[in-house]
Amino acid sequence: MANPFVHIELSTDDAGKAKEFYGQLLDWKLEDMDMGPMTYTMINVGDEGTGGGIAPKMSPQAPNAWMPYVQVDDVTASAAKAVSLGATVLVEKQEVPNMGYFVIIIDPTGATIGLWQTA
Repeated sequence: MANPFVHIELSTDDAGKAKEFYGQLLDWKLEDMDMGPMTYTMINVGDEGTGGGIAPKMSPQAPNAWMPYVQVDDVTASAAKAVSLGATVLVEKQEVPNMGYFVIIIDPTGATIGLWQTA
């Protein structure tokens, strides 16, 4: 399938509570990673599904929410195409060192989705 979902991320103001809940509910393997100014928790679900992460919210006004990321070949070109189709860029291109790049857009219906380009 072209452009599959590759990562699903929970943005929350209480990562500890989220890790406790989802770890117990779904038996996910959770691994904290030091990302400089924040701790990012990787979610490993095994070989049968798409993994993800748990991260602090980027903005205090944003709701606690799950965000799916879709694999693209070129995040800059995909973001530009999304804008030409009526989307709005919420988070400009950002690098995740040694991993890749992402952009977060709001589609014309108001839903958010992340675009991910592997390094």
